Amino acid sequence: MMRTILVFGDQLNREIGALADAQPSETRVLMVESRSKLSAQQWHVQRAHFYLASMHRFADDLRRQGFDVHFRRAESFTSAVQQHRSEFRGDDIVATEPNSWAARQLLQRLDIPTVRSNQFLCHHADFAGWVDSRLSAGYKTFKMEDFYRRQRLQLGYLMDGSEPATGKWNYDSDNRQPPPKSDHDRWAVPLVDPLDQVDDAVLASLPDTCIGSLPSGTWSTSREGALRRLRHFVDDLLPVFGPHEDAMLTDNWHLAHSLLSPYLNNGLLLPTEVCDAVQAAYDAGRVDIASAEGFIRQIIGWREYVWGLYWMSMPGYRDENALGASLSLPPLFSGGSTRMNCVAQTLRSVENYSWAHHIQRLMVLGNFALTSGVQPQEFTAWMSRVFIDAAEWVMVPNVIGMALYADGGRMATKPYASGGAYIDKMSDYCKGCAYDRKKRTGDDACPFTTLYWDFLLRHADIFGRNPRIVTQVRAAQKLADKDAVQLRANEVRTALSAGTL
Repeated sequence: MMRTILVFGDQLNREIGALADAQPSETRVLMVESRSKLSAQQWHVQRAHFYLASMHRFADDLRRQGFDVHFRRAESFTSAVQQHRSEFRGDDIVATEPNSWAARQLLQRLDIPTVRSNQFLCHHADFAGWVDSRLSAGYKTFKMEDFYRRQRLQLGYLMDGSEPATGKWNYDSDNRQPPPKSDHDRWAVPLVDPLDQVDDAVLASLPDTCIGSLPSGTWSTSREGALRRLRHFVDDLLPVFGPHEDAMLTDNWHLAHSLLSPYLNNGLLLPTEVCDAVQAAYDAGRVDIASAEGFIRQIIGWREYVWGLYWMSMPGYRDENALGASLSLPPLFSGGSTRMNCVAQTLRSVENYSWAHHIQRLMVLGNFALTSGVQPQEFTAWMSRVFIDAAEWVMVPNVIGMALYADGGRMATKPYASGGAYIDKMSDYCKGCAYDRKKRTGDDACPFTTLYWDFLLRHADIFGRNPRIVTQVRAAQKLADKDAVQLRANEVRTALSAGTL
C-alpha cells in the first residue's frame, strides 16, 4: 500500500520528519499551492516568489529521486487534500508536524496524522519541559541566556568539555561596535543567481496584488544555491561578522550578515549543518571566537528560544496588547513616504530585498511602532507580509513579545524603546536628516526622541516599577518641558496617520 506524505512549503528538506525514511517505491508526495492564501494578502513579491519557486524546485528534486510528486494548485489547501483523497482512495496521508498553530489545527480538521518534526534542534515539547524544570527548581524566569547555555552543553558547540571554549559564554559586548566611518565596501557582496524558466513561470502566476521590487537573484530557491550561500558566508563573511553586526549604513544593506534565515525557515538549510560549518571554521582558526559565538548564539539560542516560546504561548499570544496600543498602521508602511531618514532607509531595504537586518527591524521599525503606539496585530501582519524570512512562529514572539512589549514583559525584561541618540550611534542615518535627533520639541524635533520621552510618560505606571527602566521614567517625569513633549508627540502621531511625517 502506498502512503502520501504531505509536505508544507517550509519543510523543503529530505531529512525533515516523515520524508527522512521515505522510500520512493512506497511513497507519494503531496504539495499544495493555495490560490486563496496567495490572493488574501498583499505579499511582497520576493517573499511569494521565494516560497513558491523553492517548492517547485524541491518537488523536482524529489521526482529525480524517484518519488511520485503531486503538486496541486487549488483554491484552498482543504480542496487540494480532498482532490488527492478522491484520486488516491487507498492512500494513508501523513505529514510532519507543521511549523504554525493554524496549520496544525487544519491537519486535525482534515484528520491527517503527524510525525514529530526534527527541523529544530530543540523540540518545543522539550523546551516546555526545560521551562517546567526551571520553575519547579524555584527560578522565577526562564531567560534566553540560560536556555542558550543549556543548548551549548547539549549540542557541544564551542565547548571544551563542560566549559565554554576560552572560558566565556557570551561575546555580545564585543559585537556592538558602531559603523566604521569609511571603507563601507569591506564586506563581500551577496551571491546572485540569474533567474530561469522556473522563476519566470512562478512570477507570471502570482496575483497582481503583490508589492515590492521584483526578485533579482539575491535569494536562491534551490538547495544547491542555499548551500553555496552558506559556504560564502562562512568563508567570506563570518571572519568579520561579529564587530559590526548591530551597525546600520545607508550605502550597504547587507554588511556581514549571513542572509541565511530564509533558507533555515523554509528547510533548504538545517540548523545543524549551518552550526557545524561555523564550528569547523572556528576549529580551523579561520574565525575568531567572538564572531563564531555571536552567530551560533543566534541559531541555537535565540532562534530556538523564540520557537519554543511560540508553542508555549499560542494561540492567545498573537492577540496580546498589554500596552493598549491602538494607532492604525501608518501609511508609510504601505508605500507612503517619510522624511525620517532611518525609517526611509530601512523601508527601502524592505522594498528592494524583502529584508532588513535584526537591528533595523527591532530598533528602527519596531521601536517606532512601539513608541508611537501602533496596534500590535496590524504591525505583526505587515511584517509577516513583507519579510522574505517571515513565519508566524518567529514574527509573533519577536513582534508581540520583543519589539512591542505587547505580552507585558514575558519575553523581554524591558521595552526596546530609544530616542534618536541610539540610531545616531549605530548608523549614519541621522546625517542630513530633516529632523534633529537632539531635539524633543519643535517642528524639526526627531520623532524618535519625542516619542521616546512621551512613551515613558504615558506608561510611567507600568515602567516606573521596572528596575531596568525606572531611572529613565523618573528622568522623563522631571523634564521641564514634559507638557510640550506630550503635545508634540500628539502632533507626530497625527502627522504619522496622515502620512505627512
